[in-house]
Amino acid sequence: MSFLSLTTVGLKKIRRSWIMLILLIPVVIMWIPSVIYGDMNFDTRGIPITPENNFFIQGFMGMVWFMIPATLVIGTVLLTQTERSNNGILKMLSLPVSTAKLCLTKFMVLILLSFVQMVMTVAAYYICAAIASSMLDYNFFLEPLYVFRVALSIYAGAIPTAAVFWMIAILIHTPVFAAGIGLASIVPSVLLINTKIWFAYPMSYPFYLLMVEYGRCADGIYTSEIDWLPWLPTAVLITVLALGIACIRFGSVQKR
Repeated sequence: MSFLSLTTVGLKKIRRSWIMLILLIPVVIMWIPSVIYGDMNFDTRGIPITPENNFFIQGFMGMVWFMIPATLVIGTVLLTQTERSNNGILKMLSLPVSTAKLCLTKFMVLILLSFVQMVMTVAAYYICAAIASSMLDYNFFLEPLYVFRVALSIYAGAIPTAAVFWMIAILIHTPVFAAGIGLASIVPSVLLINTKIWFAYPMSYPFYLLMVEYGRCADGIYTSEIDWLPWLPTAVLITVLALGIACIRFGSVQKR
């Protein structure tokens, strides 16, 4: 079977699961307050940022810091559990396909689900911006190209995070422990982005990228330039290592 065929099969397996609802709920929870407290975007506390940029950054902040990584953690656990139930993993491993390819196709499903959630987030932004603009008689809309660029950069930054969470879900057979470790690892990210070793902690990448964008919108608040070195090679190395370990251990651990 081709990589595309295996990925398609993986997507079909989750059609009747709760994953899509799990992706949607955080988006709704994070964006509703942006409408309810839309007038607060005019009170910038002396920070040199426009209300429309403040609306955008504040709305994305909760998603980027906790909700997106948290749904990645839950997604990895649910994806592994779909195969462990009814000995599904044994049926998968009986196919004439390498375990590495099976592992990577499951990871691809996780990445696609993350993309769907990012699309939901952007859609929620535009819906809430329209409601807030109507309520407060102020244009909260930003240019679509800008919004899409920021959203795609955050999405790309979350890929190394997803790789690490996927490795944890493969290595730790107990779902509660795997989810607990993943969720606990999210919390320090808000502190580590202000240290010199932030680039070594992939869970901080999405929040770091949003804060860089915040620095561009509000001069002097945060750095406005991305430190590509040593971040980019470190991110690639972490992603490759995490996926490599997951692929090696996928068959042996999942058979237990």
